[in-house]
Amino acid sequence: MAAASRLAARARPLSRPNPGVAALVVRDGKLIARGWTQVGGRPHAEAQALAMLDRNGAKGADIYSTLEPCAHKSPRGPSCADLIAEAGPARVVIGVKDPDPRTAGAGIARLTDAGIAVEVLSDAGAQQSLAGYLNCQVIGRPYVTLKLAMSIDGCIALADGTSQWITGDIARAHVHAQRARNDAILVGGGTWRTDNPRLNVRLPGLADRSPARVLLTSGAAPDGVTVITQPDQIGTLDAVQYLYVEGGAQTAASFLTDDLVDELHIYRAPVVIGDGLRALSGLGLNKLEDAHGRWRISDQRQLGSDSFTAYLRKR
Repeated sequence: MAAASRLAARARPLSRPNPGVAALVVRDGKLIARGWTQVGGRPHAEAQALAMLDRNGAKGADIYSTLEPCAHKSPRGPSCADLIAEAGPARVVIGVKDPDPRTAGAGIARLTDAGIAVEVLSDAGAQQSLAGYLNCQVIGRPYVTLKLAMSIDGCIALADGTSQWITGDIARAHVHAQRARNDAILVGGGTWRTDNPRLNVRLPGLADRSPARVLLTSGAAPDGVTVITQPDQIGTLDAVQYLYVEGGAQTAASFLTDDLVDELHIYRAPVVIGDGLRALSGLGLNKLEDAHGRWRISDQRQLGSDSFTAYLRKR
């Protein structure tokens, strides 16, 4: 299931509006087929994996799928539960039950009715690989990653607002790769007016992965940009499962204050600025203990001279 969860990253975010699922077919401990949700949501992961095999290729094998196979009918193709039932594997291992009411439990029932053993893991890795989809289905908003690039002493710009560039080329390339993994990118009105950011992906071969642009402001919407006036309106963004927030300080603080940040990305450059603009404005904390126990490190690496640390919100 860990391997399937890593494979599912290939589907993000191009599978939208469908979840980015991955499936593996295993016989006698050997991988014989694999698939992940394709661009635009079809074929589904299980259908793609089964298409790699002949008619009886999955008979008696094990199938690992990060999400419960869909059970609802669609004009775009048969349900994955029906395809698997016809393929006749011995066992299907599922990472996460599907909260979509069209499938929830029905996919599992279809498989067990066909005499297939089903095991549901509630696997943390599978859940994280489907975080955007699960957020949208369960709490009605996208998965939010907040990115902050700062100096050692926590500044994101000089006192006059100059911020280009605190981090180096490798860290900035890493940021562009993160942009490519998200459906939309959001900044506040102050950042928009001060920096006039392009908010696109500028990596070779990935220019077409640029996310939709969203602006948090009370002003008018620029051409090609969606405007929201409050952070809690992110649930109204169309077909957005993954939202990347790049600040500045007020926007970052507002998302943190409203507890809308699921993942925090900190890029730290080996420079000291001193009297500069802080990475965050006030969060309204009254007790220090309220700041503890909210985040855990999920990734840490060196990017040239800069460091990168990712934190997941503990919920």
